[in-house]
Amino acid sequence: MTTNDSSKPRPMQPIARMIFASRWLQLPLYIGLIAAQGVYVFHFWVELVHLLEAVFGNQAALQLLVSSIGYKSDAPITSLNETVIMLVVLGLIDVVMISNLLIMVIIGGYETFVSRMNLEDHPDQPEWLDHVNASVLKVKLGTAIIGISSIHLLKTFINAANYDVKVLMWQTIIHITFLLSALAIASTDRLMAPSHQPPH
Repeated sequence: MTTNDSSKPRPMQPIARMIFASRWLQLPLYIGLIAAQGVYVFHFWVELVHLLEAVFGNQAALQLLVSSIGYKSDAPITSLNETVIMLVVLGLIDVVMISNLLIMVIIGGYETFVSRMNLEDHPDQPEWLDHVNASVLKVKLGTAIIGISSIHLLKTFINAANYDVKVLMWQTIIHITFLLSALAIASTDRLMAPSHQPPH
């Protein structure tokens, strides 16, 4: 009686094993992105605390907020107004969206290029991770970058009086370039995707 050894994995050659193990060189990069995520969380809470303090009349916190958003006015700013609140909130949303982008890069990149995380049966598995691959990750990252660029462009137009016309023009051109690039990536992936032919 002969046994079938075709199902057993073939041993890897030393060079192939070394090349395959080189993917772990990316691990410090993802750890660094986790540290960057912590910096963004700290920045978010600092801005939120300043906003809450400014609501209760703290002038020092108000001036820090006005300085951080780059808002200037002919009249001295002694209290929160609608424009300042809107710019601060958009800044907080910007931080959240960049943090979401970091999460996608950390988890999706690690799962795709380094090692499987075996999250198939985990109750907290993100919805987008169950079908992630390099192509899907590119499209999702492109979409996230467009969202971040939209927030930056909206902040610029709300505070347009403090920006030069060339800055407004170039931010608009860059945003449109991001949009066209994401559309091109999505179209290319759709063309390269294998077509499912009905069985005969």
